[in-house]
Amino acid sequence: MYELFIGNKNYSSWSLRPWVLMRARDIAFTEHLTPFVAGSSFATFRRFSPSGKVPCLRDGETVVWDSLAISEYLAERHAGLWPEDDRARSWARCAAAEMHSGFAALRGACGMNVGVRVRLHEWPDPLLADVRRVDELWNEGLSRFGGPHLAGPQFTVVDAFFCPVAYRVRTYAIALQGAAAEYAQRLLQLPAMRAWETAALAEPWRDATHEQELAQYGEVIADQRSPAGH
Repeated sequence: MYELFIGNKNYSSWSLRPWVLMRARDIAFTEHLTPFVAGSSFATFRRFSPSGKVPCLRDGETVVWDSLAISEYLAERHAGLWPEDDRARSWARCAAAEMHSGFAALRGACGMNVGVRVRLHEWPDPLLADVRRVDELWNEGLSRFGGPHLAGPQFTVVDAFFCPVAYRVRTYAIALQGAAAEYAQRLLQLPAMRAWETAALAEPWRDATHEQELAQYGEVIADQRSPAGH
């Protein structure tokens, strides 16, 4: 059975991607969750991940340590993780790769924090540009391929890659237009996403680095997480 190594569910957007892909598509795996360590998690994560980062997938003697590489590895072994239609598949690959390597302003100002609601101090132009691009991508995919998912009727890798953005949309009250706003809500209601959220809210850990970044960019106006250290 696959083994998937992840970080805190409240914070780790990179971990969420393969986790939600596998759960949504009924690919069995054993989960290993290791919380972030104050200062640097590199040494801790190096025990199971060559890069010292999460996520990391182990399949027997095979180790895959990047969320996009994990998705491609799984797609080679499980049919339908990319759309069958070649036009939808090429679009989905481009959109997933763009999410994987881009959106720096959105990542920086709106870090994933599942259990809180935040009022940002400001909305600088690079952040607004990233939000507009998400809006554009989502509306394009839903329009071109008929929904309800980004590249057609099935939940595929590209949807998994944007699942962390759905949490960000809710946490930071990010305004999207039309079908894109409805799509964010659909992602949040997926059984796999609800399971991830339930576990995230129950976590007793707080990571100082993530919490400091949150305070740098915004004000927490609601916190639904269990008390730290319970």
